[in-house]
Amino acid sequence: MENTSILILGAGELGMPVIRSIAKKAKNHNNVKVTVLLREATINSEDPAKKSNVTEIKELGVELLAGDLSAPSSELIAIFKNYDSVVSCTGYGTGAGGFQLKLANAVLDAGVKRYFPWQFGVDFEVIGRGSAQDLFDEQLDVRELLRSQNATKWVIISTGMFTSYLFEPFFGILDLEKKTINAIGGWDTAVTLTTPDDIGRLTAEIFFTEPEIENEVVYIAGDTITYGDLADIAESLSGQKYERTLSDIREITADLKSDYQFR
Repeated sequence: MENTSILILGAGELGMPVIRSIAKKAKNHNNVKVTVLLREATINSEDPAKKSNVTEIKELGVELLAGDLSAPSSELIAIFKNYDSVVSCTGYGTGAGGFQLKLANAVLDAGVKRYFPWQFGVDFEVIGRGSAQDLFDEQLDVRELLRSQNATKWVIISTGMFTSYLFEPFFGILDLEKKTINAIGGWDTAVTLTTPDDIGRLTAEIFFTEPEIENEVVYIAGDTITYGDLADIAESLSGQKYERTLSDIREITADLKSDYQFR
């Protein structure tokens, strides 16, 4: 871990915790340089949240590099080749359409020594191919690509769902304002959850572990909880009753297949 350069892609919900933790751990090693790649518009943004993140990154002693991951692969390769390790915190917001595969190929073509791809989340190999989420198949393509070569070492961190997803109304589980909770499949169905802050801390620990972890899927988790337990906790903390609804997994599966065929 001495004399190494690290490029982190993104500074969002997960990117910031990863940046904080890696920057902190890097100070315990000699000549470790940490850089974050962000769009120039983000670096110079007047948006309060983005401006706060940029200020914090600078205060951590981390360098900022202007760049756009939507640029042609040749431009990404020219950037990546200057770094020993790349940690991708790009998130799902980039969507499918080959973006994650494009990044992985650029990393390999640049000769990066070590790559942490954006695979934070559910275990795609358990889900398998052919799900209603095109991105899941692409994530499996990334895994196959990385396993097909041995020039670049890789580490995949599988975390289960981000804990924050449970509290987003669009996710359809827990709605704090409406005091409703919806279980998928059954009240005894369990979900594995990890907070972005914990993922950031553990990513840094995994990154700097010696001997190096390489060519491996590392599983981490903050908690595993049933929907029934979640409802009980929400009611206990709020002192209010929640309306409980149940989504049948067969109906959901049929809806997803129908939506997929329609698209």
